[in-house]
Amino acid sequence: MANLVKNSAMDLFANPNEIQLDMLDAEVYYYPDFLNKKLSDSLLKLLLDGTPWQQDDITVFGKTYPQPRLTALYGENARTYTYSNITMHPNEFTNELIEIKNRVEKSTKYIFTTCLLNLYRDGNDSNGWHSDDEKELGTNPIIASLSLGAERIFHFKHKSLTHLKQKLVLHHGSLLLMSGKTQHNWLHQLPKTKKKIGKRINLTFRNIA
Repeated sequence: MANLVKNSAMDLFANPNEIQLDMLDAEVYYYPDFLNKKLSDSLLKLLLDGTPWQQDDITVFGKTYPQPRLTALYGENARTYTYSNITMHPNEFTNELIEIKNRVEKSTKYIFTTCLLNLYRDGNDSNGWHSDDEKELGTNPIIASLSLGAERIFHFKHKSLTHLKQKLVLHHGSLLLMSGKTQHNWLHQLPKTKKKIGKRINLTFRNIA
């Protein structure tokens, strides 16, 4: 990938507003303008063209089919990441991803070792109900998800109090931080949509010690 910016990376970052979602048994924060449009547009193009995307098969209830999105894993160590019987091996962080990771860490006050990228090619690509609670992530893992490209609706539902639900629109350049006991108490998904929409990438930063 080419360099994102010629000037200091911080010059092109917005000063993000923080919104805490009203969710029981969770700590979820939304930064709608985490990156400004110029940097978001540039990063989206770089990642679309320069990422070694892969599509793995996923097995659910005994049936195997292609995962409805493309993925790539980056890390600062060689630790693999396993979910839904898929084991991913990390690529080395690029300079651009290091820039973004540093900014995410500075804003959230958390340190991340790994980034799982998801490419949703259109409204038919999705990610079903799940929690990011794999054993590699430890207890009460922190997930910071940066959205680029087409807006998509993100859903939450409480695992035991099923009447508790939440949803929000994830905007181009926004950041969603899921912390505290969120993964222990809540499920989340990115559902399909019949709307004709463009590509979306999200970068999910996490810590694999």
